[in-house]
Amino acid sequence: MGWFVRADRSASADPRHCVVSVLKSAGGRSVGAGVLLTRDQLLTCAHVVNDALGRAPFDPRHPADDKVPIALHGPATTVRYDTRVAYWVPARRRDGTAGVSETEDHEWLGDLAVLRLETVPSRQVPAPQWRPMTVGQSLRAWHGTGLSHTFADVRVKTCDEAFGYLDGDATGMAIGPSYSGSPLWSVGDNAVVGLVAGHVMPPAERTTGRPLPYSSQHIARRSWGIPWQRVEEELRAAGAAELFEAPEPDPDDPALSPLVDLLYRLMPSPTLRGDHARAVAERCGYDHPGGSLTAPTPEEFASLLLTEPRALAALVEALHRQEPGAVPDLIAVGRMSQVPKLLSPREHHRLVNQLDGLHPELRARLPEVVRAALPLAAPFPGGDTVKGLLDHLERLSGDSRTDTDGLRVPGLLRVIEYLAALCPLGPQASLRLWTDAVVDRMGIPRTSLAERRTDAEEWARAQRELTTAAWVSAQVERVGADRYRLRVWCDEGTGPRQTSVDGETVRSGAQAAQELLKALESLHRAAPDRGRPVLEVHVDRDGLDLPVDEWGGGGCDEGPGALGPADLPDLPGVLGAEFPVVVTCPELLHRHERFHPDWRHRWRRLDSDAALTFADPTQGRNEVYGALLADKDAVRVCVDVPPRSRAEIVQTCLMMGVPVVIWDRGPRQGSHAVARLSAVHVHTLPEGVRAYRAMSLGSPRQFSGRPVVAWSDADRSVPRLHLAEPQENP
Repeated sequence: MGWFVRADRSASADPRHCVVSVLKSAGGRSVGAGVLLTRDQLLTCAHVVNDALGRAPFDPRHPADDKVPIALHGPATTVRYDTRVAYWVPARRRDGTAGVSETEDHEWLGDLAVLRLETVPSRQVPAPQWRPMTVGQSLRAWHGTGLSHTFADVRVKTCDEAFGYLDGDATGMAIGPSYSGSPLWSVGDNAVVGLVAGHVMPPAERTTGRPLPYSSQHIARRSWGIPWQRVEEELRAAGAAELFEAPEPDPDDPALSPLVDLLYRLMPSPTLRGDHARAVAERCGYDHPGGSLTAPTPEEFASLLLTEPRALAALVEALHRQEPGAVPDLIAVGRMSQVPKLLSPREHHRLVNQLDGLHPELRARLPEVVRAALPLAAPFPGGDTVKGLLDHLERLSGDSRTDTDGLRVPGLLRVIEYLAALCPLGPQASLRLWTDAVVDRMGIPRTSLAERRTDAEEWARAQRELTTAAWVSAQVERVGADRYRLRVWCDEGTGPRQTSVDGETVRSGAQAAQELLKALESLHRAAPDRGRPVLEVHVDRDGLDLPVDEWGGGGCDEGPGALGPADLPDLPGVLGAEFPVVVTCPELLHRHERFHPDWRHRWRRLDSDAALTFADPTQGRNEVYGALLADKDAVRVCVDVPPRSRAEIVQTCLMMGVPVVIWDRGPRQGSHAVARLSAVHVHTLPEGVRAYRAMSLGSPRQFSGRPVVAWSDADRSVPRLHLAEPQENP
């Protein structure tokens, strides 16, 4: 394009700084290497990405929206970045079929991944030049850590269009684990000629896998790499031609000529045009001639705006405060072309970061949100990535509702408003500030956005009313071995109403379960769309481990079509497997009311899901007391200690106003249930525990835990309970 230059490949690139470390998502350990292709894209092996994500090496599935952490190494600093897969070429066998085997296949095709950095590096990290691999080249590779002393020198012994076999020197470092994806640097060509892909190991014993005693007949230091010839061929076939060719505007693009004329009119002087061009180049990751006296021609500027998808939005971003009158014309001309996208690079980066910060359950509702926000839009692609959905939404010009001046709220912004209406207050405010900024940049009246925001709030309110589960509260008082008194209240959202007045009758656990199941089933049949009702069991402090969730009451269906005794055996009707069951202990919750402000504060922050874990058997009340005072934002606590100290820790947490406490009533430490349920978001924890209890019925060995959830809702009305006087000492 002349004036605008991509800072992609440099003949003077330092080979040590071209090595990118690909890191494990969990833990940050280096699992392999990569090499920069452009300023914001890098190349590595697909099996390195799989390793980073904790998947099988030759898993062919596209990683979708999974983040892959990497590290760029400069002369003095190392900076970590998040990346996502831009192009994916999974490994395949030489005959083209999938299913590469680590033990049977010694060569494979594909096995390439291009990762795109979420943010363009602020400092210049030049990408190297590339050359074809040929026999006889002296090459150098590096370990995935990128440490300078880890270089291994090899020579190309054979090379065709698919594989290059490399033999290492007898001295120095040998290519081995975590070298995969490393650039193969040709010293003579001052360029990269391929990637390390595999290593030929010496023979091993078939039974033990241990290396056989060394023999001079064994292979030593032989590896193989993917030549640049195949890299380019594979990536072009995957649709990544943009990596190798400078894009040119379509001469038949209807926006080209009007955009050139508009730039002549808006920026008649080279000085003004140069200022705006430098701002766009900075935002879009381009280099340009230095100094303030140079400027692109209007034709060069228009070419960039119609080849770089976010350049036009970046220009509008630079102009909207200085020359707001130019914005409508630029946006109107841009809509004549299929190239420009809605968001500038900064806006897109901020949005992606905010969506990444949402809980996965909220992100998973994006397709539902799109259908609600844009009911008249054409069907959107059914891809499994947020990026693909955002790319599609950016193409939608508006929501078909206009203000008096004809400007419409883009479909993407309407979707984000609907998503924000579902979010907790913090993420909601961030997303709304983002849409405010985009609307201001585009010159759309705030009144138009306010209407869409009101629509979103009304929709979200209806969703909450539809999906909020009803509650059944039961006070269970133990009066002997498997003998209990029971009082029951139902709450469909308007407050608790007592449904049983006979609180003095003594029942067995099975009889109590029978009555509770009747109340729960009645609520569930009345409003099946609201989800399963939650059973909240009120107990005293000695009843926290009462196994109410394990009580079985037999079949309780009494409606039309219910099976009688003469038809089929009845189902067991296990309370905790059919309905979510939580416990609450008013005796402990109200023991020290000075902690009620902490309780309400923690409850307001429930969406944060901030957690503490107590798993040290030596911890007691004092340690727990100090930890909870130090962390006033923790909303749930996981307790995984032996029974002798478990009760003291659980009761301390409840007295100090922790809204959600989870533990295992089993006899040992190291609970499978607590470990598994720690990953379940706190809002869905009651349902997650119900599912675990159900699975434990079918697979008791695999799901061996007996989880308990204490749940103290600071917003719900508590029924008037018949409570014993609290003891002085817990």
